[in-house]
Amino acid sequence: MVFLRRLGEYEMTEFLVRHFVKDYENTSKVSVRTAYGVLASGVGIFCNVLLTIAKMVIGILLHSVSVTADAFNNLSDAASSIITLVGFDIAGKPADEDHPFGHGRMEYVSGLVVSILILMMGFELFKTSVEKVIHPEVITEQWISYVILAISIALKFWMYLFNKGIGWRIHSETMKATAADSLNDCISTAAVVGGMLVFHYFHLNIDGIVGIFVACFVLWGGYESIKDTLNPLLGESPDPELIAKITETVLNHKMVIGVHDIVVHDYGPGRRIVSLHAEVPYNKDMMEVHDLMDHIEMRLMEEYHCEATIHMDPVVTDDEEVNETRKEVFNIVKKYDKTLSVHDFRMVKGPTHTNVIFDLVVPYGKEYDPERIVKDIKEEIKNEMVGKYYAVIRIDRF
Repeated sequence: MVFLRRLGEYEMTEFLVRHFVKDYENTSKVSVRTAYGVLASGVGIFCNVLLTIAKMVIGILLHSVSVTADAFNNLSDAASSIITLVGFDIAGKPADEDHPFGHGRMEYVSGLVVSILILMMGFELFKTSVEKVIHPEVITEQWISYVILAISIALKFWMYLFNKGIGWRIHSETMKATAADSLNDCISTAAVVGGMLVFHYFHLNIDGIVGIFVACFVLWGGYESIKDTLNPLLGESPDPELIAKITETVLNHKMVIGVHDIVVHDYGPGRRIVSLHAEVPYNKDMMEVHDLMDHIEMRLMEEYHCEATIHMDPVVTDDEEVNETRKEVFNIVKKYDKTLSVHDFRMVKGPTHTNVIFDLVVPYGKEYDPERIVKDIKEEIKNEMVGKYYAVIRIDRF
């Protein structure tokens, strides 16, 4: 097993990458990423077509629905590789007038189409297998079938290592899903061999049952793939680790005293657009602050390969009354619920009372009624703080 892993994941993968991917170490470059996708798709098409032909011939000769089902599984994998190839090719096209953010999401779209095809194939295989359980056929045994199926398991395991290695190199969920599908194929083919051995030694025909098992594997793989590709298309939450790194990078600049409202837009792998609010002291030179924001945006591009737009929020830092009032409001909010947070705090004094104005961040998943939260906190501020303070609160959801 260790030898196969070394051969598949390091030696053979390295050989193919070095010969077919130019500038292969620069994986953040779109053209290099596309080349990796084309290579992986080409290997997938070649291997799966070979396996489909071999298993189809065996299935017909042996009258085995489970082997035939496994052949169709490989055929769907070949179709998936073709669609992935087209998806990577379109995703690699540069931005144009109609698509100012590029075509990167085509990788997700191609993955979704592949997932739907896998589900359709799984349903068809399930139907055929159930019919075989009801009306079983006699299985004809030939030693060559065991040899070919054993080679199939070994080849699929190598493809698992190969696709996993590519997915790790270019951080592609599509390739990681393809790797998982290859591993599932190993298991399903092993189940087919197990069914044939059961028939050989015990004369018990479980061919249709094994076919149902393979079909269920295909259906589960299609379902998981749909989830993985649909979420980024709908708009999923950004990686918390990425948010933490962006926050740390921005706060590393002494002039920035706070960061909030970080939004990450995913326009395809390696194509992210980030917007955020950076809090800076209100009395700093405007040109100096603007120059700093430009510098931070360029640094975010260099470190995380994302286009950043930063909104500057001026914050009063040298007024003792404002600082103390802000601290009191923060404590009231945290006492109400530790998961809530406050930003964009400011005060407006009037002849009869003082307005404290701020944004209240309520995380997604909270079952509280936003109107109830605002009402409760307004009452807490009015009753607990010394003096006439009235809160003006805007809800943020992050």
